[in-house]
Amino acid sequence: MVTVAPPDTWTYALRLPHDPRAARVARMTVRAALDGHGRGEALDVVELLASELVTNAYRHTGGPASLRLTALEDGRLRVGVWDSSPYVPAAFDQPPGGRVPTAPAGAEGGRGLLLVRECASSWGGWSFGDGPLGRGAGKLLWFEV
Repeated sequence: MVTVAPPDTWTYALRLPHDPRAARVARMTVRAALDGHGRGEALDVVELLASELVTNAYRHTGGPASLRLTALEDGRLRVGVWDSSPYVPAAFDQPPGGRVPTAPAGAEGGRGLLLVRECASSWGGWSFGDGPLGRGAGKLLWFEV
């Protein structure tokens, strides 16, 4: 039996090591996938937001991360980033319109999750807990544009 997906749907998955270059690799993958599928209109936003989530995975965990890009039938793009920490940041566990902590003026970081909430049409996060035998099952943060 052969399963055929509609031509406008596709998925790419990328496993990223705990490496400071992971965000760059994620950006290059997003660019190649979206350019290859003629989705250039979403490129800048998806590239920025995916890079922010991958950077947070690197900065706040000690393990690998995974990036998944999915084109949905209705034209939306869904991006998910898994990492080994079970903690879902406040910006992802609040509904749209909820208060997002802001970074202090002059801070070098702390704006990535705010960017996701400002630029994505929807977002969310799921914790998978600490995992068996002390191995982090982690969390998945996602957004759609």
